[in-house]
Amino acid sequence: MTKGVMKSQIDKTVERYSMLFTLPSSTNKVLLLHLLVNGIGGVTAVLLLNRRTASYFIGLFFGFTFLIITLVTDLVVQKNLLKNDPVFNLRRSFSLSLFSAILWFIIIAQGAIMSVLIGSANLWLKFYLLGFSFVLILRLITFSTISSANRKSQILSALLQPIMCCIPILFMNGIVGYQLDLSNLLFVLFTIPFSISLISVFVASVNNVGKKMIGIETLALLRAFVFNWAEDLYHPLESILERLGHEQNVKMSILTFRGKKGFKGIMVVPSIHPGPFKNVGSSVLPHKIQMTLEDKFHCITAVPHGLCGHDLDLTSQLQNKKVIDEILNSMEFSTFSSEATPFERVEKNGAHASCQIFGKCALITLTMAPQTMEDLPPQLSTTILLEAKKRGLFSTITIDAHNSTNGSSKTDNYVDSIKVAAVTAIDKALCHQRLPLEVGTSKIIPDNFDVKKGLGPGGICVIVGKVGDQKSAYIIIDGNNMVSGLRERILMNLKGIGIEDGEILTTDTHMVTSIVLTKRGYHPVGEAIDQEKLISYIREATLTALNNLEPVKASWKSMSITKMKIIGKKQLGNLFSVIDEAIKLSKRLGIFLISIAGIILITLLFFV
Repeated sequence: MTKGVMKSQIDKTVERYSMLFTLPSSTNKVLLLHLLVNGIGGVTAVLLLNRRTASYFIGLFFGFTFLIITLVTDLVVQKNLLKNDPVFNLRRSFSLSLFSAILWFIIIAQGAIMSVLIGSANLWLKFYLLGFSFVLILRLITFSTISSANRKSQILSALLQPIMCCIPILFMNGIVGYQLDLSNLLFVLFTIPFSISLISVFVASVNNVGKKMIGIETLALLRAFVFNWAEDLYHPLESILERLGHEQNVKMSILTFRGKKGFKGIMVVPSIHPGPFKNVGSSVLPHKIQMTLEDKFHCITAVPHGLCGHDLDLTSQLQNKKVIDEILNSMEFSTFSSEATPFERVEKNGAHASCQIFGKCALITLTMAPQTMEDLPPQLSTTILLEAKKRGLFSTITIDAHNSTNGSSKTDNYVDSIKVAAVTAIDKALCHQRLPLEVGTSKIIPDNFDVKKGLGPGGICVIVGKVGDQKSAYIIIDGNNMVSGLRERILMNLKGIGIEDGEILTTDTHMVTSIVLTKRGYHPVGEAIDQEKLISYIREATLTALNNLEPVKASWKSMSITKMKIIGKKQLGNLFSVIDEAIKLSKRLGIFLISIAGIILITLLFFV
């Protein structure tokens, strides 16, 4: 599976499952909509039959009786049957009942129209019972697929509201003029087990997709996704990823700058992808590394994006902890250098590579900006390291700047150009004399930017280096990629305060993904925030770093962390394939079963 296909699957899943919870944002709004729907629905249901003035009041009474019964049953269900359900809080229970009421009143209104046209008030009652049937099916599907309650609680939660909302028909016959008889009761008694059986077939069929493809029931996977999107619960999904994942060694590089009082700045570059989304797996890893090292060493820590893709997503927070523990155990250094080369940049066929050498370690950044670029393959890092060693260097730290997006792009089209640019940049840097190194650092977390706008909690870190007369800056933004053209604007602005060159880097954090309802599921840096304000924050932070420049010694280390549990390209692809296949099956099977149910129920109700 190619990276483009995998990313497309992830984006598609983000879009689909985020849409599950496009609900009113507060309980009060849901209640207001309930008031409107039940009021209008009740009046319409009665007024279509009889246009007397009194019908308005009778309809309102009918609608509000329906509303009170609905809300009371939802409260009973919530406090008893669903009290431990992480998704079905009171707002979502009210919302489901709101959709149920809309469906039911539409069917009742159709019955009222038919009753007037044909002249039989009994049609009103039959359509009322038909609405009961379809609302029951809707609620059974919803609770069976999303709720984590046991099967008995799911059925009772689905059944209680429709059953109780049949009470008003016991008192409406004198107003509407229909005749209640034993057949109506028998219809309701038949509908309940029939609907439960129907949905059981649906659930078993959908679950079978996951069992066949990954050995896990589809609805268990669905619920895990829903729990995460709806309530930020990551444990259910991570437990599945742990089962699907496999062990693999991952690489990690660390570059530190030590001043008179200890560490001045730390740059950690994991070859671990910070995904797959939101707070699942290694999505939060850059921020966790940053927080841990800043708390322990009291210095600015930046975590730019290494060369890796979604095939190197970690499976859980447990794996994140292993990584952080390994980093902490590796913060003793034996090699130091107080000298570095100036920042050097090369462009080849649109590919930009920068190189700065600290002692025997080359720090390299790669970008295709302003063209769109996606995750670069880890094999490219290995190739660059081999070329560097041929030239007498001991180590390389290669960063995927991940700083330009404006549509789709195929990585394979520009990897060769990036490789040539990187090796050429190393050659140019090696031509320079090593000079004393000074470093200044700073960090700023804007109050008015957040994950919904594409900026992670790590904020903006700045590492300024001064070698000879040259001042260069590495600007690390906690975000997932950046809108095309913004990088160039930032670098141009920094020239005005004496920064000759540098690079703008993002962490590729996936804490910002699956937060907003966009096609991508996230905003790249600069898409949803005021770019001028962002540039002003970066300028402010860079000035702070310039003002605390001091002589430092650089130290570096690259290591391999063994037996890390990663999701893997194949399993991640299978995971999203299950979702796609289940959605396709659900559409086909749902239409078929509901059609069969409709035919059977309508036949029983109208012709038997």
